[in-house]
Amino acid sequence: MKKRYLLGTDIGSSSTKTVITDFHGNVLASATEGYEILCPQNAWAEQWPDVWENAARHTIRRVMKQSSAAADEVVALCISGLYGGSGIPLDENMEVVRPCIIWMDRRAEALCERLKGELDQDELFRITENGIDSYFGYTKMLWIKENEPENWARTKLFMTPNQYVSYRLTGEIAIDRTSAGNLGGIFDYEKNDWSDSMLNLLGIPRSVLPQRILDPTDIVGTLNAEAAATLRLAEGTPVCAGCIDCLASTLSSGVYSGNQAVAVLATSLNWGLLHLQKPADPQYISMPYLTKDHHLRYTYGGISTAGALTKWFAHNLALGTSAEGFEEKEQKLLFRELETAAAAIPAGSEGLLMLPYFMGERTPIWDSKARGSVLGLTVKHTTAHLYRALLESVGYALRHVMESYGTTLPHDAVCRIVGGGTASRLWVQILADITGVKLECMTEGVEAPIGDAFLAGVAGGVFSGYEEIDRWAKSYMVFCPNWSNHELYTRYYDIYKHMYPAIKEDMHKLAELGFSFE
Repeated sequence: MKKRYLLGTDIGSSSTKTVITDFHGNVLASATEGYEILCPQNAWAEQWPDVWENAARHTIRRVMKQSSAAADEVVALCISGLYGGSGIPLDENMEVVRPCIIWMDRRAEALCERLKGELDQDELFRITENGIDSYFGYTKMLWIKENEPENWARTKLFMTPNQYVSYRLTGEIAIDRTSAGNLGGIFDYEKNDWSDSMLNLLGIPRSVLPQRILDPTDIVGTLNAEAAATLRLAEGTPVCAGCIDCLASTLSSGVYSGNQAVAVLATSLNWGLLHLQKPADPQYISMPYLTKDHHLRYTYGGISTAGALTKWFAHNLALGTSAEGFEEKEQKLLFRELETAAAAIPAGSEGLLMLPYFMGERTPIWDSKARGSVLGLTVKHTTAHLYRALLESVGYALRHVMESYGTTLPHDAVCRIVGGGTASRLWVQILADITGVKLECMTEGVEAPIGDAFLAGVAGGVFSGYEEIDRWAKSYMVFCPNWSNHELYTRYYDIYKHMYPAIKEDMHKLAELGFSFE
């Protein structure tokens, strides 16, 4: 039977989504399964990998059933995944040792402060193109080594979320180079391999890392009989290596070459540039991009919480409860109501200003003890005011990241924006108004699974190059800044930049009084 379809699955921080498409990027069916992040202590964040595997299996099976595609009509499957922090620690029998410490976890902060005094940071940056922070996976590995020696002794291999699921479907062990680079201080960018010198300095055995480092479109393996039967696919269906989910999102919107600015509005928010030069500043994060060009990098600033804030707000303030088990359909209705209410509030939320540092903050302040703050509350402010101020706080944080990059963007600059948060047209417009930059997003939500499906097509030989994604990225909405709002927001932004240094000392004292990361 003729091959006609492509499968893309993205394992995100809060949900897994799968799509099946034809060769023109038309989506035949999609399925999503949500789950929670475990936070056993403040600023800790971890997940059990069986949640990811089950969600991937369930959503793949559902789209195959919904689309009525025959098992042997699928060219290939591609799986992307959240940045899995430490990676999943596995024992000699490939059994899970403990939950995966994911990207937003900040428990390794004290360890990082010590490393800054022990390591040659210039040499670390020269080799890995990244710095020292508890965001990076290598610091989370070291936290396990120092704080859970029994678990460290049992751990024989760390695997990323997407590659763990691929392993469960194919029996093959590997890591894609975007994930390898995003681990930080143990990946030699120029050599496209683990850095033996950094591994030795840090005391991390090379043996606990996958030895196959693949390009995202390389084939990891093929579906085994058990997986094929479960997923309604043919045994032997190729599975390609995939990539970090934010990169699959950028590809889905037609971003695949240098000198393009792109933002990913999801659980967190990333803004950065695709470029060919070695980065100059370790305060930004760099990872290999997903094309075959090993010189193409994505260097970005990361805001720790974006979509995570709207979810927190909806579940804990709008509902007045944690809303465990809240149905997805009801969640969408609630967000629609919140957005309608917030849209009726004028720019600036009538004197209300927030700092969005609910899980510490990355770029540009790199402070794990930073905290969310609200300034200007009065009795006239409502839930709608608070929600709009929260959306605006992410806009101020985005502007802070962009300005700190050192590149002044002209008024006619355009930045492509992707991710689940772009479903909120109000939020995208607020971001454009605050930053003063035109933001371009798809008229229909395109997220990582679409990029994954395209990568599956490249892996399967359907497409000869990445430029063919232009045929998939068919129509955009351009959000032009409202310059009157921008002028007002600039006055708020000046206060925003002053807030953090003004209360930083007290923030840290508060953290140490019972909300520290240790």
